[in-house]
Amino acid sequence: MSDAVKQIAMRILDLREISDYTVEQMADALGVSIEEYRTYESGECDMPISFLVKIGEVFHVDMTELLTGETPRLNVLSVTRAGRGQEINRHDQYVYKNLAYNFAHRKIEPLYVTVPPEANRTLVPNSHDGQEFDYILSGTMRLVIGKNDVVLHPGDSVYYDSRTPHAMQALGGEPVHFLAMVIP
Repeated sequence: MSDAVKQIAMRILDLREISDYTVEQMADALGVSIEEYRTYESGECDMPISFLVKIGEVFHVDMTELLTGETPRLNVLSVTRAGRGQEINRHDQYVYKNLAYNFAHRKIEPLYVTVPPEANRTLVPNSHDGQEFDYILSGTMRLVIGKNDVVLHPGDSVYYDSRTPHAMQALGGEPVHFLAMVIP
């Protein structure tokens, strides 16, 4: 696994030990099996964003702290300039940039997402707690949510229960860029 994933796993392990939680208590609190929790905490397996959000809730720690080791300091205003944002490498299929990573106590995770044309050709679904709103900025995207299969174009949007397995795919040989608002 990447160095970044191993560093995040180390932070989670440290938080658990400092808070005097057992692996079993953490797995229960996060709604995952003990084995799955261990693979995340050991850095053997990449963690979904929803898992990091839950960890943050359990320990009252911002996701930015889990990802970078630094505490967000802004609480009135946060500006992210074009092309910037904190890159989050969670899946090989998509590229995420958190657009409010330096704002403390966020209620949503605003993400700029890029789906490369070669990504997710076999439509591997994922799911996470909460709800999600996606607004297509450019490109054409196929989105499969449960049994629903929709094609979205620039200006289209979708809001859904992200616990339902969902997968995204760029169509037409061009990458898709969209704004995602993930609400834990």
